[in-house]
Amino acid sequence: MAFDLTPLIRPSFIRRFSRTRAWADEGERIQTRLLRDLVIEGSSTHIGKVHGFDFLTEGVRDDDPSDRALRNLYQEFRNRIPPTEYEDIRPLVMRMINGEADLLWPGVCRDFAQSSGTSGGRSKYIPVTRDSLRHNHYAGSADCVASYLNLNPNSRMFSGKGFILGGSFATQLEVKDPKVRIGDLSATLISRIPFGAGLFRIPDKKTALMPDWESKLPALAKSAARANVTNISGVPSWFLTVIQRICEIRGTETISEVWPNLEVFFHGGISFAPYRDIYRTLTNPEKMHFLETYNASEGFFAVQDDFSDPGMLLLIDNGIFYEFLPLTGGNPLPMWEVSEGEVYELVITSCNGLWRYRLGDTVRIESLSPLKITIAGRTRSFINAFGEELMEDNAEKGIAEACARTGARIRNYTAAPRYAEGNRRGRHQWAIEWEQRPESVDEFAVILDGALRRLNSDYDAKRSHTIFLDPPQIISVPPGTFDRWLHSVGTHKLGGQRKVPRLSNDRHIIEQLLELR
Repeated sequence: MAFDLTPLIRPSFIRRFSRTRAWADEGERIQTRLLRDLVIEGSSTHIGKVHGFDFLTEGVRDDDPSDRALRNLYQEFRNRIPPTEYEDIRPLVMRMINGEADLLWPGVCRDFAQSSGTSGGRSKYIPVTRDSLRHNHYAGSADCVASYLNLNPNSRMFSGKGFILGGSFATQLEVKDPKVRIGDLSATLISRIPFGAGLFRIPDKKTALMPDWESKLPALAKSAARANVTNISGVPSWFLTVIQRICEIRGTETISEVWPNLEVFFHGGISFAPYRDIYRTLTNPEKMHFLETYNASEGFFAVQDDFSDPGMLLLIDNGIFYEFLPLTGGNPLPMWEVSEGEVYELVITSCNGLWRYRLGDTVRIESLSPLKITIAGRTRSFINAFGEELMEDNAEKGIAEACARTGARIRNYTAAPRYAEGNRRGRHQWAIEWEQRPESVDEFAVILDGALRRLNSDYDAKRSHTIFLDPPQIISVPPGTFDRWLHSVGTHKLGGQRKVPRLSNDRHIIEQLLELR
């Protein structure tokens, strides 16, 4: 049996996690002090001079500013800086890529995360500053481990290796400066990982950062097939492909036969609900744990802190000030003014130079003390072709219910409207790549439709008596169809951070997929 370092390492992580106990009562002060620090740090930048950050921080530069002064700082900050979207800052980011300093954040930024999000057209290049690496991304990763070790006192996580699945620095953007690196966030995190942390992970950097996934996949599987892996981290859909390749190499039915000490999957990027049953069949249920994280190109935001509670604890002291924009419009709200059960668009101010930045993600407030959230979806990932306002969260829950009731397992899916033609009413069309096909795809469609009607009153109204909207149609696509589509739209979208748009309000993506059948 491998020597277990967990008992030696665990106490420091438990101490780290203990600070979260104060968040229920001190959230406002923690966040406003953090905002004060961000504004002071940004006062020397172009954006700071445009918005008068020096003026904002008058009276709060002492070590222990009053709560009233901090509230006034926030109010003035909110009045001076409007919420922004990526296109508002794209010109400044491109100047940063070309080497210009002190624009959005002090100094020169050399690393940029090419966003694989689905909300916009052109790729986004998110600055990854040294401060964001130190205070947010790596700090969030440490909080993730701390949360797990707090939940599992019997963990032997550090008796083996962590298998971190990441992307590469492949990019379509031409960059003149060889010191500037653009690619998946995971590639930057792997390339910059501190030496000590690198001792506990696989694969090696050379393999992890390979840009060609057709050669990278077998290399990943080969490097991990004989390793003592205790924990894995990545996007569920892509990790499933790697796990299945490793099982083929070793001739096993489950990955726990290959990695008997595997105990936790730190997952994020997409909903885990459609994949939960698949992973349960591939792992040892007596030992395996699943912990959700909310880690995006723009920052590490939240981590699950209770196996029985899907809500994720918002990380309020890791370099990000949070606001929440009501979907009905109006001004963004700070965390101490949100309402439990409501859905908001997330707005962040962070140490990577994003100031009141509209992320494009929507979150549901699950609890207030401390603040916990779940991801509701994307602001632009929806179907509202017939007034049904179907959101990504509805789709994920409906798919999960249909899978549970039919025994089906799904590798990937996307949905789009099919508009009325002739005497036929409009309907939703779902392209699904099965891991385990149900006995009856028609029954699966009926269950999915019923679940969506219960989850969404607008959808239910449009489906009522089939007056406005016909039942959904499911088109089964062959294995590998979604991978071929990802290749067709650019290999830079492949890898640990790749995401398939779940819902589209037009037929552009689904038509491309159906052509590849």
